[in-house]
Amino acid sequence: MASTGNTTGIINDLIEINNDRVAGFEKAIADIKDENTDLKELFEEYAQQSRKNVQELSAVTGSAPHLETDKSVSGTLHRVWIDVKSLFGGSDRASILSEAERGEDAIKKAYKDALANNELDHNAQSILSSQATGINAAHDRIKVLRDIAKS
Repeated sequence: MASTGNTTGIINDLIEINNDRVAGFEKAIADIKDENTDLKELFEEYAQQSRKNVQELSAVTGSAPHLETDKSVSGTLHRVWIDVKSLFGGSDRASILSEAERGEDAIKKAYKDALANNELDHNAQSILSSQATGINAAHDRIKVLRDIAKS
């Protein structure tokens, strides 16, 4: 039987890292120079993906969507996106993409860890699995762009 408290904690952690991801991409969008307009569009797409994830995750817990939270997550996974957010700036394309990938590594791991938890109910597992597929695709796309920028 699924533990409601544990499920809620896992979902809340994912809500936080998705919120951090939105903030990180918004920071990148604000700081990216015009020659990387395609990255602005891509990052906006991924920020929107995380906004949607937050809405879906909030529905699982039965709470209103958290667009920002004050709670500290146990562990440091979500903080990676906060760190990445502070590193964006006037960097070159490869650096921007490297930092974005570092943040994507963190959210990808958070979803992997959440999905490995056997206490989630079927509905939560299904939603997380679907979201993880999108997160993994975003990570892979950013990694490819980073590799191209480095060559």
